[in-house]
Amino acid sequence: MSETLELDVFWSFRSPWSYLATPRLRNWQEQYDLKVNFRPVYPIAIRTPDFFHNVHPQWITYFRTDVYRVAEYLQLPLVWPNPDPVGQHVDENGQRQTDKDQPYIHRLTRLGVLAAEHQHGIEFADEVSRLIWSGTANWHEGDHLAQATRRAGLSLDELDAQAVAEAERLETVIEQNQQAHASAGHWGVPTCTFNGEPFFGQDRLDVLLWRLQNAGLKSR
Repeated sequence: MSETLELDVFWSFRSPWSYLATPRLRNWQEQYDLKVNFRPVYPIAIRTPDFFHNVHPQWITYFRTDVYRVAEYLQLPLVWPNPDPVGQHVDENGQRQTDKDQPYIHRLTRLGVLAAEHQHGIEFADEVSRLIWSGTANWHEGDHLAQATRRAGLSLDELDAQAVAEAERLETVIEQNQQAHASAGHWGVPTCTFNGEPFFGQDRLDVLLWRLQNAGLKSR
């Protein structure tokens, strides 16, 4: 029998690029003898709050143009989330600031760690990111998250209870993921790593698949 190949994916619930990459990663795990190790990290707005103070003025304009264009190319719906997984505001100087109160991103990221530990990480990432990024208003209310979690093969009630009981441990795991992400050779998400080689961005997945196939990746 051929050896099951493994890759790590460092991924954020606030990243539209992570969302756009995830259906392909999930499909690969189903199609090939491949294990995708889902390693959620906090968004750069949480990890490096002053990131947005230092980008080129044209960065946000091009970002918005490109991300919607790529979503159209991939035939995936993309609507900026309501609410945003990370609360931010623009201050009196026109700088984007990350809010102190963050009611969503910590819960989502801890749930992602637990989903990975229950061997449904990439499935959870796919279902929940589709919910957040495909235009579901108030995705955090009602049973939206519960249904998405169920589609991933998990129970939201059980995960939430575990996330509350093990919050400190989960924060340690997230920090370990962030350290491994930094050591992998890139700071952005999604970053996949295979045999110590980083592949940053959804636009490098074809190159990553080529590398996996050269390493002996086989269909299931």
